[in-house]
Amino acid sequence: MIARTTNELASIVKPGACVTIGNFDGVHLGHQRLLARVRDKARQEGLASVVITFDPHPLRVILGQTPPFITLIGQKLSLLEARGLDAVLCLEFTKDMAELSPDAFVAEYLVRGLNLKELIIGHDYAFGKNRAGNYEVLKRIGQEEGFSVERIEPVYRNGEVVSSTRIRRLIQSGRVDEARPLLGRCFQITGTVIEGQKRGGPILGIPTANLKLEDELFPKTGVYAVWAELEGAVYPAVANVGHNPTFGQNALSVEVHIFDFKQVIYGRSLRVHMVKRLRSEKRFSGIEELLAQIHRDMAKARDVLAQPTQPIDTTDEGTTTNTAEGQ
Repeated sequence: MIARTTNELASIVKPGACVTIGNFDGVHLGHQRLLARVRDKARQEGLASVVITFDPHPLRVILGQTPPFITLIGQKLSLLEARGLDAVLCLEFTKDMAELSPDAFVAEYLVRGLNLKELIIGHDYAFGKNRAGNYEVLKRIGQEEGFSVERIEPVYRNGEVVSSTRIRRLIQSGRVDEARPLLGRCFQITGTVIEGQKRGGPILGIPTANLKLEDELFPKTGVYAVWAELEGAVYPAVANVGHNPTFGQNALSVEVHIFDFKQVIYGRSLRVHMVKRLRSEKRFSGIEELLAQIHRDMAKARDVLAQPTQPIDTTDEGTTTNTAEGQ
């Protein structure tokens, strides 16, 4: 379940709670390892498993800005809920909360609010005013308040720590295929299908779904092989992320051509799973040259998506839990 206050979890945490806390942008493999440990430890000890996160992001309250998020709050909460813990607690982060000392925050929200017995944190987690609530401070508070503290080591892939910063850097450079194993799923863009400039179907004979974008983080401009998800059904597709230079358009747009698809889907939400960047965006001399390149892009995207293993989502152990239709 997803809760917004500790009062909503009073009945769940009566035996005590095993808790983790963080921002969890991306809910990547490192986060998944931490969440799995909380889930398993809680089951061993007969406790409730609870993950705490915040909305808005603390840095947006304190500094007024953050890097673009990999996952907006709705998707993040859904991903956290899917990890199998008893509860996801999303606390409203305020300036008053930012002023709390680590001792005060733990006493109010964790000890009194959640009947904390076990606290499990990531290797670099710190909280409270001036980020004073580190592992050593939490161990001292735990001895005073009667709960234990465990710190999880980082997860490494290719000799580097899996982190939201690393994933964000890969996505912004267009290397979505390298970000996928760190996320445990494809990076996703979501938007509502709107009427575009009516060039794809009428002019080029290749209809596209134009998206009114909802996200903050976008991959480098270019053409991508993607899976397009519409109300739970998943279709092979090719997407252009860019500014349509051939037609002189400047605003960033995402246009998706879904293969062998005839439905009219204006006003519906489309989720785009970014699989692999195929090429850079470029200006063409005219429609004929553009159309020839689009057909080459479509053929290449079909080849990429026909590969035997293209998971949309994986578990923290790396096994596929949901794959696209039509593979």
